[in-house]
Amino acid sequence: MRLDAVGLEVMAHAFASIAEEMGLVLVHSALSPNIRERRDASAALFDSDGEMIAQAAHIPVHLGALSDAVAAVRHLDPTPEPGELFLLNDPYAGGSHLPDLTLIHHSDIGGMTAGSMPAGARELVQEGLVIPPTRFTADLEQLVLANVRTPAMRRGDLAAQRAAVLRGADGLRMLARRHGWNALREAARELLDYAERRTKAILAKLQLPETSATDWLEGDGVIDDDLAIRVTIRIQDGVFHADFTGTSDAAPGNVNCPIAVTRSAVLFVVRTLLPDDVPMNGGVSRAVAVTAPAGCLVAARPPSAVAAGNVETSQRIADTVFRALASAGCQVPAQGQGTMNNVTFGGSTEQGAGWTYYETIGGGQGASRGADGPSGVHVGMSNTRNTPIEVLEMEHPLRVRTYALRRGSGGPGQSVGGEGVVREFEALSPMEATLLTERRRHGPAGAAGGRDGVPGANLLNDAALPSKTSLRLAAGDVLRIETPGGGGWGKGDER
Repeated sequence: MRLDAVGLEVMAHAFASIAEEMGLVLVHSALSPNIRERRDASAALFDSDGEMIAQAAHIPVHLGALSDAVAAVRHLDPTPEPGELFLLNDPYAGGSHLPDLTLIHHSDIGGMTAGSMPAGARELVQEGLVIPPTRFTADLEQLVLANVRTPAMRRGDLAAQRAAVLRGADGLRMLARRHGWNALREAARELLDYAERRTKAILAKLQLPETSATDWLEGDGVIDDDLAIRVTIRIQDGVFHADFTGTSDAAPGNVNCPIAVTRSAVLFVVRTLLPDDVPMNGGVSRAVAVTAPAGCLVAARPPSAVAAGNVETSQRIADTVFRALASAGCQVPAQGQGTMNNVTFGGSTEQGAGWTYYETIGGGQGASRGADGPSGVHVGMSNTRNTPIEVLEMEHPLRVRTYALRRGSGGPGQSVGGEGVVREFEALSPMEATLLTERRRHGPAGAAGGRDGVPGANLLNDAALPSKTSLRLAAGDVLRIETPGGGGWGKGDER
């Protein structure tokens, strides 16, 4: 069938509603605060060829990489039986980093520290249990649960994942009863083609010259030297080409990321250039081409560790692509905080049971022409909420001493950058903690003459900590996280 504009809109919303419902089931069924409260989870719908038909409005870094996960499963078995489930987290076989058990983020998957995101890990196996694309059976679930610190919580989250997938299958069957399977397949193809046409047409109109930019990661938890991320952008025949030649080689620590995460970051930037009425599906991805030298920081190879690459390097990739667009005259906002401010805690209760807790912390968004940047929000490749203080304190031996906006941290300009956040945690019992953060040396850059945002800071009992570190906390220790403010926009008449 051929769909007119109204038909395309109706079917786009019909497919998207299935993905949204999957996400709701996942969030409301999960046990962990990480999913239940922070909504660090994602859902999407794919066709039989492995192209994404629709996604829920969840986490950019997950959603761009899910196509690689589906492709990895299809490579394992191109014709799975109806109802079969597959599980994977291998970053080099469709995953992003080990705590992301597709489709959901599990805050612990084993490894050398609680939360499976150890600062300074040098090999993937140090970060946790690696699961290649595998049929999800009871035996595999038992294997996973035997390798984590919080098996009951992981069991509950995996059950929520299964429930979400089953709800998606039910929704698709209901849609097929109304329209027929052949009509659904044709509608999906037309939506993909429509998104591709719209994306290429919009990109072609930008008429940007070839442009390059470089930005920096602040070490990797093993070495403290800045690591370069360089990108060259060109648009040819409506396709957005991003070439990362000139980027640093893979680091010894875990800030490396697989090429799937790099594509996710570039895809996120391209999506911000498109009007809201362009459906976000695999058709948009057809207009994005990403290349990078094999084995470099943003195209890592085994056995490089990647936990921080997914959460921190992805942010810097997006920042660097935006910076290249700005240098070519494209109207983009100033840089936001450029970090997820990852904080992980873990330990044992008095009864000997293990516990883990993971969160990311918001900060300042960059200002734009005519608008100040929002304050205390998750920026770029993250799209999570915060964990309510009441939930955190009720479920874990932690007390939140301070939770406030970091006044004066936004970059001045005609439009002012958003303000960062101050969040202080007091340990109520001995525990270990890991920090994976960025923008502690280099503040987010302003745009059009606006000034930079204030860099973030990590402190333990008022003593400065590195941006990436693992440490032991004693009862009474206070860990203070000050997140960066966003860059300002426009010079003159600064506020």
